[in-house]
Amino acid sequence: MTEPTRFFCAEAARLRGDPLAGTAPYGSTWILIEYRSGWPTNGFDGLALVPEVKTQVYEAARARRARILLIRRHGRDRPDTPPRWAVLHQERDGAHRQTWGVWRSERDLAEIVAALEEPGEHDCPPVLLVCAHGVHDTCCAVRGRPVGQALSERWPALVWECTHVGGDRFAANVVVAPDGVYYGNLDAHSAVAAIEDHLADRIRADHLRGFTDLVPAQQAALSAVLRHAGPAGRYAYAIAETVREDDRWRVHVTARLPGLSAFVVEVRAHRSPPRQLTCRGRAAASAVGYDVVSLRCV
Repeated sequence: MTEPTRFFCAEAARLRGDPLAGTAPYGSTWILIEYRSGWPTNGFDGLALVPEVKTQVYEAARARRARILLIRRHGRDRPDTPPRWAVLHQERDGAHRQTWGVWRSERDLAEIVAALEEPGEHDCPPVLLVCAHGVHDTCCAVRGRPVGQALSERWPALVWECTHVGGDRFAANVVVAPDGVYYGNLDAHSAVAAIEDHLADRIRADHLRGFTDLVPAQQAALSAVLRHAGPAGRYAYAIAETVREDDRWRVHVTARLPGLSAFVVEVRAHRSPPRQLTCRGRAAASAVGYDVVSLRCV
């Protein structure tokens, strides 16, 4: 008897042509916890930590709408140094802040709660997070780990593998934090190229899922601008106005730098037919995508 073909959600999404732009989850604060043992399927939620400490961190994160990710270096090395934790902020004015600490016992993680209220250090290099959460989704491991290796070889101090960041079918996924930029559909070669450009403040639309301080329709509009006008810096453009009418948005994108144009982008939402969206999620589900209807310079 012929074995059934194994399903890989990222491969299926590429074959379908699932739209990438407009798929970055909203957020401006990240909590990172280095955890060198095996990651539970549900990440931080599944850790058997001291209950009161776990509750404190969880409640503080929920109050700030912060995302908690477990992290580790590629290769699962276990150095003699204690594991680290971090709180990363992206402020409303675009300033980036980071606070780092170490934990020798689970109770040390309670320091994260205070760090969420502190300004943190600025002028820190960004953190490159590669989703490699294989027990959550097979594609995250199969596609994420080669990307984690390639990026780690190039920028060893910046790169961490991490738990689920959302959008398994777009693996390999890379998040630059606290910049708040999601990249997807990456392999080892394209990941290095995308991050080289990002670190040079030259963001391209090719693998861009979106900016986490924008809603999906705005992300899709800005991606269309970058595809039309060419690569630009993280804060080269701003969203001046967004008007929604039913399933359509009219997004006014303004330039923050001289020499760049302003645009009006019309975006339409559509819902896909029900289908299997993740490797482990057997139930069919639909996803919302965003099509650019028109783009004009103003």
